[in-house]
Amino acid sequence: MIMRIRSSITRLPRAEVPPEVPARIHLDKNENPFDLPHGLKKELFEELSEIPLNRYPPAYPVELEEKIAEHLGLSHENVIVANGSDELIGLILKVFDGGHIVISSPTFGMYDFFAALEGIKVVDVPLGGNFELGDVEAHAEGARAIFICSPNNPTGNAQPRERVIEVLETGAPVVLDEAYAEFARKSNIDLVKDYDNLIVLRTFSKAFGLAGVRLGYAVASEETADYLRRVIPPFSVNSLSLKAGEFMLEHLDYVQHVIRYIIEERERLYREFKEYSYPSEANFLLMRLDAHDFLLKKGIAVKKLDRRLEGHIRVTVGRKDENNELVSALREFINLTAD
Repeated sequence: MIMRIRSSITRLPRAEVPPEVPARIHLDKNENPFDLPHGLKKELFEELSEIPLNRYPPAYPVELEEKIAEHLGLSHENVIVANGSDELIGLILKVFDGGHIVISSPTFGMYDFFAALEGIKVVDVPLGGNFELGDVEAHAEGARAIFICSPNNPTGNAQPRERVIEVLETGAPVVLDEAYAEFARKSNIDLVKDYDNLIVLRTFSKAFGLAGVRLGYAVASEETADYLRRVIPPFSVNSLSLKAGEFMLEHLDYVQHVIRYIIEERERLYREFKEYSYPSEANFLLMRLDAHDFLLKKGIAVKKLDRRLEGHIRVTVGRKDENNELVSALREFINLTAD
């Protein structure tokens, strides 16, 4: 028997994943630099040890959805939990109809990936000179979804609320990716009360420090959330991840402490390299410095960018000691290249 592979899959390249590089300091993946403190981690592990691993998780994670909803001031019917917000991108594209998606480069690469997986055309309306949203409304008709990443990865800027509303007024499905919203101290989640065509993506990977757990959620109107639930199989999120998410929501004081620390360090780095950096409302900085290889030789890994951002690096905000080493290395690089 000859295997028959879908032509769309034979043409699909593997998702681009940054290679693992040997480095002392990793500032390349927008991770939270803090693992849980020993005391909290021990408490979490004790709770995890009580979970029967021979039993399935809840068919649908209502308990975690209720905790998230309480945190956001919404109903649990507005919240859909999944294995990271990445998975939700693919699920959203299964729900809506339309022949294309709209993105605004430079932005998060997984929108392209899931569109290719579904055989959907990608219409790119590049961000403007200040990374502002372009005329995406011109492509709203027939769109399966318009993706807005705010704060945007890799540029770090958030789009104005008024601009988001203008796009929502087209009536096209709008996916607002707020993975970094906690570091911006603002959100547009409340707009789901007024717009059935809005889906907001959030994650536990960044501010909550659970990147290794793979846990995310979407927020939408009850009607739209109901349609999303129809494409999520039962038992899709494992028991350990669900418990970790619930645990972090019970320790919001710690989460807020970490957010304040990261924002303070972000602003310190921006002040140090204001001449070379763009303002950021995320947990990273976009810098006009072609310093990737130099930093790697110093044992510091950052994200090397290409295409429109050739010669730029994206630097995750680390711990104070890590950031101090980064500052020292970048000053050396700037002095060397200035000669």
